[in-house]
Amino acid sequence: MKNILTTAALLTLAGASWAQTNTLTVYTYDSFVTDWGPGPAIKVAFEETCGCTLNFVAAGDGAALLARVWLEGERSDADIVLGLDNSLIEPARETGLFATHHGIPNGLNLPVPWQDDVFVPYDWGYLAFIYDNTSGIDVPVNFVELAASDLSIVIQDPRSSTPGLGLMFWVKAAYGDNAGEIWQGLSDNIVTVTKGWSEAYGMFLAGEADMVLSYTTSPAYHLIAENDPSKSAAEFSEGHFMQIEVAAKLKSTDQPELADMFLEFIGSDAFQTIIPETNWMYPAYSTPLPKGFEGLIQPQPISLPALTVEFRKAAMDEWLTALSQ
Repeated sequence: MKNILTTAALLTLAGASWAQTNTLTVYTYDSFVTDWGPGPAIKVAFEETCGCTLNFVAAGDGAALLARVWLEGERSDADIVLGLDNSLIEPARETGLFATHHGIPNGLNLPVPWQDDVFVPYDWGYLAFIYDNTSGIDVPVNFVELAASDLSIVIQDPRSSTPGLGLMFWVKAAYGDNAGEIWQGLSDNIVTVTKGWSEAYGMFLAGEADMVLSYTTSPAYHLIAENDPSKSAAEFSEGHFMQIEVAAKLKSTDQPELADMFLEFIGSDAFQTIIPETNWMYPAYSTPLPKGFEGLIQPQPISLPALTVEFRKAAMDEWLTALSQ
């Protein structure tokens, strides 16, 4: 009996160990894993193909996500980080924590060329200010008009949020050495600066601001999910910051094969068809868009300089100076 019990116990422990090691942990941003976000559907779709458990962990907005991984270092429980973007790629690369991938999945379809041996795109979109088109406000056509107006806006903090960081770079790229003046002009328009996108958009929907920093695709959500055509994106003459969201594998992962499988899965129809009507962004691979996306504005992408350390520091200093006054 002792031998039988010992064998059963060993089998149980082995099974538990197998289940534990056959789990892929993905750090991502908060809205990705909500009931209305893409996380739940992607979990189901991937688990049907991998014979594993996919564990999403919400870790704040994009910039906060990178900060957490950097602090955890090689001790991180994450195998994959999903939710960084093109504005965070170089700081992420500089950490030395991320591994090269086996190749970008077939079918990549971005508006700009993409070559990177670490970061795999999964969706993209243009930043924009969203407003209620039934409110009767005079919609600004650039940052100068917005700063001169009495409109109230909610934005996100560039130290914790990728949209907030994108906005900071957007203003800097458009106005160069005069970016500080634009921020000074905008300072009295800003109701508050939130930690992440969800808080900011919630304030806008609650009527606490005339406009909110979001994406040109946000009106598609209201149209498709709520049959509400009242939300629009303001098109700015300076061009718009194009955000490309990416995923990458950590060098410290104990599931390298599963991590590679997930990065390849990103390019599949099973993943990409979930994105437009849950993350409300454009899919990064050749995937048909649902009805409701055809009426969105198609802005020009702003030409970004190299996001050097000097550029980043100057943009942050201007933002902090203007908003601390």
